[in-house]
This record gives sequence, C-alpha cells and structure tokens, in this order.
Amino acid sequence: MKKGEILLKREYGYIRVSSHDQNEDRQLIALKALKIPDSNIYIDKQSGKNFDRPQYKKLVSRLKKDDLLYIKSIDRLGRNYSEILEQWRFLTKIKGVDIVVLDMPLLDTRRGKDLMGTFLSDIVLQILSFVAENERSNIRQRQAEGIAAAKARGVKFGRPAIEPPDQFNIIVCAWENKELSINEVTKICKMSEATFYRKVKALRSKRAATFK
Repeated sequence: MKKGEILLKREYGYIRVSSHDQNEDRQLIALKALKIPDSNIYIDKQSGKNFDRPQYKKLVSRLKKDDLLYIKSIDRLGRNYSEILEQWRFLTKIKGVDIVVLDMPLLDTRRGKDLMGTFLSDIVLQILSFVAENERSNIRQRQAEGIAAAKARGVKFGRPAIEPPDQFNIIVCAWENKELSINEVTKICKMSEATFYRKVKALRSKRAATFK
C-alpha cells in the first residue's frame, strides 16, 4: 500500500441453505440491502449431512484481515454447536475478520473490541450456537414423530411400488428361454433391470412354494 493510501474494508456476504429445495431469497434480500456487491456474495446449497461448501471455501480464501462478513443468522456458519464456534474463532482470531450476524445485533465484532466486549460476545455466541443446534434437533424429532404418527394412520411414504403387468409370468418365461432380451422385457414391463430382477426372484419363490 502506498503512503497516504487508505485501505478500505471489504464487505462480503455468505448464504447457505440446507438443500436445493430451500430458497435463499430471504438471506439475499437482507444482504443486498447492505449494498454488498454481487461478486462478494457467496451462496451454498448443500445438504446438512454432507456440508461440503465450495462457495464458503472460496469466500474464506478471499477474506483478509479487517474485512467484514455479513451472515443472516448464526447457524449459517455450521451445522452444529462445535462447528459454529470453530468457524467463528477461525474467522475472527486467525483470519482477523469482523463478523456481523444480522438476526442478532449483539453479535457484531466491530463493537466492544476491549476485553469485556469480547467476553460478552463470546458468551452470546455460545448461547446462540447451542440454541441453533438444539432447535435443529427439535425439528428433526418433530419430523420423526410426525412420520411415525402418519405411518400409524396408514400413510405410505416413498415412491409407489411398481406392479408387474398381467402377463408377467409369460414375459419371464420368454426371457428365461432367451426369446426376449433384458432390454426388451424391461421396456415391456416399464421397470428398471433391478426392479425386474426383484420381481423375477419373487415370482420364482412363489413358484417354488406352489410346487412344495
């Protein structure tokens, strides 16, 4: 940097949604209201189970000391309590980046740079990280309870079972006698090879039971 030149703090935004089915508009609107350049907004659409975040990695590689990172909520940094704390400390302590959590004004590292301010910020961070993880656990539990209740009512989940055609026995006999290829029988039956083989296995078991 040349003498007398002022180093401007660069501003970034990070958005994460837990699956491709979720919409990032709420987070994007909040970040664009801050006039953050589009080129400085990074968006990941990844499952919580995988958590391989390519855009987050690109963002971290660009972040320099005294840059400012905005996120909508604290759970955008990680999928659980320990990951959130780990990322927060890495960004603030190792990278020297300031972080602002829009949903929680207390989590703004630009404020309270003294010992007391840092101490209070750390306490709030730990509490909110725990709450975020606990809420996700509660959501998963409620989903599991809802599924169990639905199954008890007879609701079926997953794709409907593929039923073989009425002439399945004849088709299988033709396939066994090499009169039809596997490609031909799967097209006739409108099912995958794996499904066809499962149905054939079930048919053979039924035949064997009949002749006992």
